[in-house]
Amino acid sequence: MHGPVSAAWLLVALCGATGSYCVLRLRSGVEEQRRAAGGEALMGFGMAVMAVPAAVFTPPTWAWPVYAAVFGAAALHALWTARGGPRHLHHLVGSSAMVYMAVTMAGAPATAHHAHGSSGVPLVTGALLLYFTGYVLLAGARLVPATGTAAAAGPARWGDRPELARACRLSMGIGMVTMLLTM
Repeated sequence: MHGPVSAAWLLVALCGATGSYCVLRLRSGVEEQRRAAGGEALMGFGMAVMAVPAAVFTPPTWAWPVYAAVFGAAALHALWTARGGPRHLHHLVGSSAMVYMAVTMAGAPATAHHAHGSSGVPLVTGALLLYFTGYVLLAGARLVPATGTAAAAGPARWGDRPELARACRLSMGIGMVTMLLTM
């Protein structure tokens, strides 16, 4: 990520905290929470590492192809699990976006990450920005509690709280929009 350093550190903290919570969700008693938590933890930690300011750490040239391979494998896994239902397609788009960003970073010299010229935002970046902006707006609206709903079963464990899982997905969506804007 090549934006303001303070914004980059905030993104590192947000994505790192999100990835850490997703690791907690791996111990959930709810099977659906456990299934999604691993991929979301990988995404959170991957985004945190990618957002570290270039002034602090410039990854070696071999890191970007490794990034692309790891998230390419995650995208294939998401594609495989999407056979069971469309709810996994978001993981496919997120992993594919990480591959796209890694390939873009690998192909650009360290000083020319903003050199898109007069052509403006590349088509893929624009499409991903539209998708993730829409996702953030929808996920934010889903966080608003419905009137008259209460937890009848008592307090849930930290890993079993669906509202926290939704908040984590929302924060990763916001992080993805931020990272795409700074490309």
